[in-house]
Amino acid sequence: MSHPTAPSPRGIALSLLASSLFAMLPGYVTLLAPLDSVAIFAWRIVCTLPGVLLILQLSGKMPLFVATCRRLWREPKLLLLVPLMAALMGVQLWLFLWAPFHGQVVAVSLGYFLAPLVMVLVGRLLYGEKLYRLQAIAVALALLGVGHEIWLTQGLAWPTLLVVLGYPPYFVLRRMTGLDAVCGFALEMALMLPLALLMLAWQQPSGWIVLHEIKYWLLLPGLGLVSSVALLCNIAASHLLPMGLWGLLGYVEPALLFVLAITLLGEPVTAGALLTYGPIWGAILLTGIHTLRQQRRLA
Repeated sequence: MSHPTAPSPRGIALSLLASSLFAMLPGYVTLLAPLDSVAIFAWRIVCTLPGVLLILQLSGKMPLFVATCRRLWREPKLLLLVPLMAALMGVQLWLFLWAPFHGQVVAVSLGYFLAPLVMVLVGRLLYGEKLYRLQAIAVALALLGVGHEIWLTQGLAWPTLLVVLGYPPYFVLRRMTGLDAVCGFALEMALMLPLALLMLAWQQPSGWIVLHEIKYWLLLPGLGLVSSVALLCNIAASHLLPMGLWGLLGYVEPALLFVLAITLLGEPVTAGALLTYGPIWGAILLTGIHTLRQQRRLA
C-alpha cells in the first residue's frame, strides 16, 4: 500500500484534534462514577458504534462498509487481521479507561510518550521515511527524557509497556489492510460489541443501575461521541501523514494527559519527573517548529 511522504495540513489538524479529545477522556470518565472501568469500557463500545454507523450513513460510505464486510469472507488476510486489530484496539481502550481509577494516568502517559518513538522507528525501517534534522533532535530529546525515567524507576510499569507494545503493531496492521479509516474502525467496533454486551450482562445490575438517573442518558452517549470522533480523527491522520511525523505529533496527547494527571486528577509528580518530561516537551516544541517550516515550504 502506498503511504504519504509529505505533511498534510488536514492530517496535522486531525491529529491535534484527536490528541485534545483523547486527553479529555480521563477527566470525563470520572463523571461516570459509580461505574468502574470495565462497565465504562463496555458502555463506550455500545455508545460508540451507533455514532460511527451514523457517520458512515451521513458520509455516504455505508455501501463501502457493506462491501468491506463482504470482503472479510472473500479475503482470508482480512478475516485474520481485522479481529486482531479489534483485539489490539480493545485492550488500549480498556487501559485508557482503567488508568484514571487506579492512579496510573502518568504511567499510561509515559507509554504514549514512548509510542511515537517506536512509530518514528517503524516509519524509518518499514517505509523508508526520511528523518529531518529537527525531527532527529526531537527524537534524541524524547529518548533522553524516557531514558531518565527508566533510570529513575529502574524499569517501566506494565501499563507503559502495554501501550508501547500495542499501538505500533495496530497502526502497521491498519496500513497493511488498506481499509478505509471509517469502515475499518466500524468493523472493529462491531466485533467488540458482543464482548461489551457480555460485560454489561456480567456486571448487572451495577452496570445498568446508573440508567435510572437522567444525567447518564447524556453522559454515556457523550462518551461514545467523544470516543468515536477522537479515534476516527487519529486513524484518518495516520493515513494522511508520514508515519514518522504522525508519530511525533503523538506527543501532544501524553503531554496533555500529564498536565491533566497532576492538575485535575491530583496524581503526585516528583521533581525528578521534570527531567523526564522537560526534554519531551522540548521534543514537542521542535516537532511543531519543523511542521510549520514544512508547511511554509509547500505553500
